[in-house]
Amino acid sequence: MAAQLRVLRRRIKSVESTKKITRAQELIAASRIVKAQNRLEATRPYFQALIAALSAAVSNATVEHPLLTARHGARAAVIVFTADRGFAGAYSANSIREARALIGLLEQQGMEVDLYVVGQKGTQYFRFRGRELSASWTGFTEEPTYEDAIPIADAVIEDYLRGSENGGVDQIHGVGHLFINRVSQQPTARRILPIEVQIQEVETPTDLSGGPDTFPLYEFEPSPEGVLDSLLPRYVRWFVFSALQHAAASEHAARQRAMKSATDNAEELIKTLTRQANQARQAEITQEISEIVGGADALAAAAAGSE
Repeated sequence: MAAQLRVLRRRIKSVESTKKITRAQELIAASRIVKAQNRLEATRPYFQALIAALSAAVSNATVEHPLLTARHGARAAVIVFTADRGFAGAYSANSIREARALIGLLEQQGMEVDLYVVGQKGTQYFRFRGRELSASWTGFTEEPTYEDAIPIADAVIEDYLRGSENGGVDQIHGVGHLFINRVSQQPTARRILPIEVQIQEVETPTDLSGGPDTFPLYEFEPSPEGVLDSLLPRYVRWFVFSALQHAAASEHAARQRAMKSATDNAEELIKTLTRQANQARQAEITQEISEIVGGADALAAAAAGSE
């Protein structure tokens, strides 16, 4: 009984130490979610304005650009956004599962897939399984910056402009989490290149005073081609940057939930172990009392026999 009680007490102490760690991780993740949400919200106005400007440029000029031209080639690239660290539940596993489903779909269509991975977890997963990576980036998934997105976007743009006939690719897809709120983060696959731009129908203005029925007129400087050459790479960079921000916020939210669940499980385990320790202690006390009573009875019987 004494040995069992010592084992239970050691386990309780160990679980209490683990609970302190998971609780601290939960609080840290909760504080980082707020910062990640603020950074994500800060990127949206610029990104929306960039999309509007790009749509206006395409709508008001008849221009063909390589990043807008749809291709039916033989190669595609997939960028997978995962985490650098663990303790985030199934966050990275969900991104990898979505990526594998997309890769399977593209291969069913007869396309070869080049894999680009962001995050240590995804890099380790695919390399362990012998999957060749075209490129990988690690070390910034929790707090990504625009400078982190530039090499990723430039790499895929370079491969896309080469085309599959020159060793490049004809499609670029991104797989990551879409941050909806702290409770919901959805793994999503989206096509990055070629860009799908919504064409705005230009109507002839009938009210020169600028009423609600008028459509703004644009003048392009130096030319529509020059504007698109400037806007389209910037759009891809901000698309990747937005995906990194969504992934970071989703990672922190997943880590907070995972650590909260671990803390709750630790509390339940401590209660169970404490109950078992109390039972073991009671059994030990009962056994000691029984031994004392038995010894007293034996002494009394021996004393009576000697008389």
